Amino acid sequence: MPLYAITIFLSAFLLFQIQPMIAKMILPWFGGSSAVWITCMLFFQTGLLGGYLYAHALVRYLRPGAQRILHAGLLVASLFLLPIAPATGWKPEGSVEPIARILGLLAVSAGLPYFLLSATSPLMQAWYSKKYRAALPYRLFALSNLASLAGLLSYPFLIEPRAAVTQQSFGWSTGYALFVVLCLITAGFSAASRQTTAPRPDESLTACEQASVPPAVRELLVWWLLAGCASILLLAVTNHLTQNVTSIPFLWILPLSLYLLSFILCFDFEGLYQRGYYFWPVVIALGGMSWGLAKWKSFNSLPLLIPLFCAGLFICCMFCHGELVKRKPAPKYLTLFYVMLSAGGVAGGLFVGLIAPTVFPAYFELPAGVLMAVLLLALVNFRKGWITKAACVLLLAGVVYASGYYVHSLIHSVRAMVRNFYGGLRVVEYDTGTPDESRSLVHGSIIHGLQFVLPPRRTEPLTYYERNSSGVGLAMQSLRKSSVRVGVIGLGAGTLAAYAEPGDVFRFYEINPLVPELARREFTYLSDCKGTVEIVMGDGRLSLEREADQAFNLLAVDAFSGDSIPAHLLTRQALELYFRHLRPDGILALHITNMHLDLAPVVCALTRELGRQAVLVSHEKDDDDEEHEVYSSDWVLVSRHPLQDAHIQKASGALPFRPDVRAWTDDYSNLFQILKKHAGGD
Repeated sequence: MPLYAITIFLSAFLLFQIQPMIAKMILPWFGGSSAVWITCMLFFQTGLLGGYLYAHALVRYLRPGAQRILHAGLLVASLFLLPIAPATGWKPEGSVEPIARILGLLAVSAGLPYFLLSATSPLMQAWYSKKYRAALPYRLFALSNLASLAGLLSYPFLIEPRAAVTQQSFGWSTGYALFVVLCLITAGFSAASRQTTAPRPDESLTACEQASVPPAVRELLVWWLLAGCASILLLAVTNHLTQNVTSIPFLWILPLSLYLLSFILCFDFEGLYQRGYYFWPVVIALGGMSWGLAKWKSFNSLPLLIPLFCAGLFICCMFCHGELVKRKPAPKYLTLFYVMLSAGGVAGGLFVGLIAPTVFPAYFELPAGVLMAVLLLALVNFRKGWITKAACVLLLAGVVYASGYYVHSLIHSVRAMVRNFYGGLRVVEYDTGTPDESRSLVHGSIIHGLQFVLPPRRTEPLTYYERNSSGVGLAMQSLRKSSVRVGVIGLGAGTLAAYAEPGDVFRFYEINPLVPELARREFTYLSDCKGTVEIVMGDGRLSLEREADQAFNLLAVDAFSGDSIPAHLLTRQALELYFRHLRPDGILALHITNMHLDLAPVVCALTRELGRQAVLVSHEKDDDDEEHEVYSSDWVLVSRHPLQDAHIQKASGALPFRPDVRAWTDDYSNLFQILKKHAGGD
């Protein structure tokens, strides 16, 4: 058994370590969107299903010798794909459809190794059971989940902070080559003569397992629904946490680690899940997540938000996976069991990754997942007493009410609500029919621009862009000696176009095709602009890399995604690129306002390393600002030489220096390190 265990452990470790690694590699190519991870998860789940189907077909339809020959041939062929790294030819140009491109590049870059790693656990368990006629291969399944958890947790805490992406790729590829060798040895060992000792009966097996009864269609459906519900909750909670925080491996990995931990506990400690004991914790968990949804506007403190939803996810996964353990079949049908579990996972991934962005105009997947969990809880407990039934009815009513309130709060006073790969956008109107009538562009819970509807106030830059208090406003004033050429990464409502005068050129870079549509239709900053407006579609950094020098007087980097700032826009290579497009006396304005990330030390490390001058312009709003729709903001103004403008000198201060924060590069970034300890609301 040790040989099988080591092979399974290494395969599962590599299987789940490649997920955050390759997702981080391609994240900058698609604007740093949290949807990159969800799309990657869809690919990983589909690859897992493919591996399980392959193992199931191999065991069922081929003789043992043919199984080993085919599998060995594929393993050797996969070595020619090393080292694992996506080709730069997959970088998108313009606003191409991202989901198909991500799935394609993952299939080409890592498809075969991932497929073979996915097949290892069920295949090795089947070979082990065949050789030893043993009844306990499910212990190996628990071991594979333990290795998966180790692979996941080692990435943000050990690998990412210490190794560049190229080093990560080389290290993983070396580990994969070792896995291939072990797998080939195990295949040869499995071909040896079988042990003839009679198997020892296992008293822990269920009656279904002992009798080797084939599972009924109804039972297959229950497996699929339980696995699908856990998958939907996993991805929906991940979406909920990352869309307004940031797309960092830690926040990808935490929910997935809890999901895997529930697998380990349920499959390796079968007595741990008891339906009667778990009923009330599941009720409390579902009620807590529903409360968090209903309070989403005011409840945005990370120390409370992350534990609430992660604890709820873990308890619900314990329920789903515990029920699966109680229904697991005899070892004869274990590959079919894994196929149905994986099919449920893929169904959940398809729902969250492809169907929901098409069908739902906002993030409604989490309420749907919570509702599904309530219905499954009621289904498996429908034979219990009246107290349990009454609790299920009350819980269902509470979840429906909370979900309805969540949906209502999103659509209330909304003029437009649209969604695509890059997230959900809403145009919200306020004080309709009054002189203070205004509307804002909102991504998640973050305002990306606000405008008064009636002239003359509609031409004023508001929120983070006010003329006399914001860093970008002061920078524009200091440059206003003649006509200027301004570049802006991130369009939003087009607020910065309000600064344009005749002869000026404002060139906006925007990755989300829905943003220019809403900026033109719902706001007038672009149509009222006195200068020339140019909009370049595609990721701002990738677009600048392809363009000739633009000779900007000012380049503003304002690329919010919810409250997340794409890390690839704040690396050494990115700043070098920005200064290539700036005039010698030009100013780089970095908008680093953020509820959850302290970006100032990162910019400090970058500017010190590059020998640039940088000042921090912070503005805290007061009561007068509230009336005029001026928000608190943090801007960093970077230049080749010290800025001499008196207004900037008066409003600015030095950037905070942290010796533990390294300058980010395209190979290295550590967002986990700069998470604010007491992140909360505005």
